[in-house]
Amino acid sequence: MKKNHSIIPIGICITLLLFSLWAETADARSGLSVNFHYNNDTYEISGKKINEYTYIFNQGAPRKIKITTLDWPPYIGKDLCRQGWVQQLTIALLASQGYEIVCTFYPWARAVAAAESGNADILYPEYFIEPEAPSDVYKGTGRLDHLALSKKIPGGPIAFIKRKGEKDNYNGNLLNLKGTAIGVVRGYQNTPEFDTLMDLNFFNTYEVTNDLINIKMLIAGRVDLIIGDPAVIYYSVKDSDGKADKKTQILTALETVTPVIQYNHLYYAVSKKRPEWEQTLEMLNRTIAEFEKSGELFNIIRRTNSGCGFIMETLPWAKNVPQSGN
Repeated sequence: MKKNHSIIPIGICITLLLFSLWAETADARSGLSVNFHYNNDTYEISGKKINEYTYIFNQGAPRKIKITTLDWPPYIGKDLCRQGWVQQLTIALLASQGYEIVCTFYPWARAVAAAESGNADILYPEYFIEPEAPSDVYKGTGRLDHLALSKKIPGGPIAFIKRKGEKDNYNGNLLNLKGTAIGVVRGYQNTPEFDTLMDLNFFNTYEVTNDLINIKMLIAGRVDLIIGDPAVIYYSVKDSDGKADKKTQILTALETVTPVIQYNHLYYAVSKKRPEWEQTLEMLNRTIAEFEKSGELFNIIRRTNSGCGFIMETLPWAKNVPQSGN
């Protein structure tokens, strides 16, 4: 009997230990572990989910910051492997400066509203905001009345996608596409020139709610081209419901039009409604520059994408591609 009493606690301990190891591994898989190098030191930052949409990283750090983002795989997503390279980089930048980070995932319009109204310190990832861009939150004002953009970080190209093997008239000049049927995602910013021509009804555009619907319209022949980030467009197919062979069939039927339209850098948008926002902006710019100089910024991107099996070009890759921003 004594022997049995001694075995039971050991078995329980082993079970608890295995569960603990499993939980740590699950956290790493879910993106709640961020590893980086900074100033000759190696850091491992842990995070945990505190509600359906919110995560906390580096809990207990002396300074606090609230950030808001969206699900935009394969760049970032709450259920994405390691939550994507944008999240890995963001947490590394802020944790390196001693911040406890509370991150909330919202639909994009709500994330924008949170930052422009001062309910979050930082909105990310943002495309370059043109000076004339109007706010959808505060009518009659500009977005830059409420937000300040950080130093740029890598992003990805904006391009047309077509049915493989079909001819197109683009050749690098949008004016060649007058009257062309083009699928666009409602509310997405593409490039200033394309968006201006679209507003002038230069193209025959069809607005849909997401990239996957756009792809289905293209495959069905309802549009001649769709526009967006190829990595996001192709990932939407891979991550969709359905059989693997059907998804492979769709992907092999698509082709990215060259040349790409523009390379869009990404930015952090700091809310001007938050106390000490100028110090937050200065901190971000300084830290981005430090991570870029050391090479760790690019290492984080490469490690995340290779570790998660994401095939995406996030660094500027063609000298002749127009660049967004400054």
